[in-house]
Amino acid sequence: MKKALSLLLVCAMTFSLAACGSKEEGTTAPAENNNQTETGTDAEAPADKPAADGGAVFKIGGIGPTTGGASAYGIAVQRGMEIAVEEINAAGGANGVQLELNFQDDEHDPEKSVNAYNTLKDWGMQMLIGSVTSNPCIAVGEESNKDNLFQLTPSGTAVKCVQYDNAFRMCFSDPNQGLESAKYIGANKLASKVAVIYDSSDPYSVGIYEAFRAEAANQNIEIVEAQAFTADSKTDFSVQVQKAKDAGAELLYMPFYYTEASLVLAECSKQSYTPVFFGVDGMDGILSVENFDASLAENLMYMAPFVANSDDEMVKSFVTKYQESYNEIPNQFAADAYDCVYVLKAAIEQAGVTPDMEASAICDALKEAMTGITYDGITGKGISWEANGEPNKAPLVVQIQNGEGVAL
Repeated sequence: MKKALSLLLVCAMTFSLAACGSKEEGTTAPAENNNQTETGTDAEAPADKPAADGGAVFKIGGIGPTTGGASAYGIAVQRGMEIAVEEINAAGGANGVQLELNFQDDEHDPEKSVNAYNTLKDWGMQMLIGSVTSNPCIAVGEESNKDNLFQLTPSGTAVKCVQYDNAFRMCFSDPNQGLESAKYIGANKLASKVAVIYDSSDPYSVGIYEAFRAEAANQNIEIVEAQAFTADSKTDFSVQVQKAKDAGAELLYMPFYYTEASLVLAECSKQSYTPVFFGVDGMDGILSVENFDASLAENLMYMAPFVANSDDEMVKSFVTKYQESYNEIPNQFAADAYDCVYVLKAAIEQAGVTPDMEASAICDALKEAMTGITYDGITGKGISWEANGEPNKAPLVVQIQNGEGVAL
């Protein structure tokens, strides 16, 4: 078990995040079973192909939802990984060894995520980037720990996602998001009366809410209403919105995903309720929700590690390549995944591992290497890792302005 997690101590919320990247050829492993996803749901992307022409390769597995309600996350993660793998392979690989990527769809379902993990094990996976969402990541973490297989999640924020010493994360943890959200709201005097709607069936949402609630008192924030929903009741938010409105909440805090957030914003519009809207990294993707009036998300603020319109040259390079490949602007999940591949490369080179090593031996070497590297990427500069799997990096708050995310 890892050491107890400690909250990251972070400076004032400033635009200090940036970006990492470069690009190459040959990305994904050929489909070897019916569950293999070639390019998520991308009809325009190239078909899967081996990362190298024969010879040894590092076999990297990826798991995330490329179909279903959270598919915007998984598709973005797969795309970000593919771009990074292409770049690294074109530049000569990691320690001169090419990378081979096999990405599996888990539909944001823990059981299917474990099935995807087993499929990747049968393929010969040596290290894993995933899972993308928290509950599947926790389930897969139990399996990777038993196998002592190295796991780096781009976006699994729940505390338990990195509860074992073989697991690390690129993103912030749930408690950190809740803590920093409350600090930002308090420091910028966005509201003194706050209502919270959260998903009581999701560790991601609960973890953020609990940390937010604990810090709110320190920021002179009164939580005037807290309303829960569950996975079985997330299509009608009329009651929760009405209670927040009746309580006189000046700000509505929403620690959950973009699909539900789009419904909450639509309900607020229906009830002519116009508080300040503040969310978390799960909000990223809300502008792409089908049949959602994106104007309702105008001025929404949320925690994020990445903003696509940054002036940082590394971010510009990544965004340009992503747009050229997929005809859309990348979100933070794509950026986190892109950074994950480069972090894995750095750890491979730091540890001096070779593709002929057993996955367990690679894991032991990478665990030690992760605490010795410092990484400059597109989601932060000077990022380092604790032995408990947590990254040290500065947070960022993004606001949707004129239909795009802008760093505050």
